[in-house]
Amino acid sequence: MEAIIEYISSNQQEFYVFILAIFVGIEVISKVPTVLHTPLMSGSNALSGVVIVGSIIVLGKTDPANYLALSLGFLAVLLATLNVVGGFAVTNRMLEMFKKKPGKK
Repeated sequence: MEAIIEYISSNQQEFYVFILAIFVGIEVISKVPTVLHTPLMSGSNALSGVVIVGSIIVLGKTDPANYLALSLGFLAVLLATLNVVGGFAVTNRMLEMFKKKPGKK
């Protein structure tokens, strides 16, 4: 427990920046107009693809005895994969709205 408190106190500025980045990110994302949601979703999918590749590389270099790193790496691969699949599904659904429907006779 003392090691955790020591780590937090020695990296206090990084935690402040991280918390501030969370609030700034929420404010920026909430102000995005609906027209830009599809391009942003595509960018998010690309970023999640990079996360998948990075976590697979880290998993490959992790010591097999380090169960914490293996489980966190597996969780990162799983969640990033779900994000990519969900993002593509949402993007496809949004793009379907712009297709012309066949006229009724």
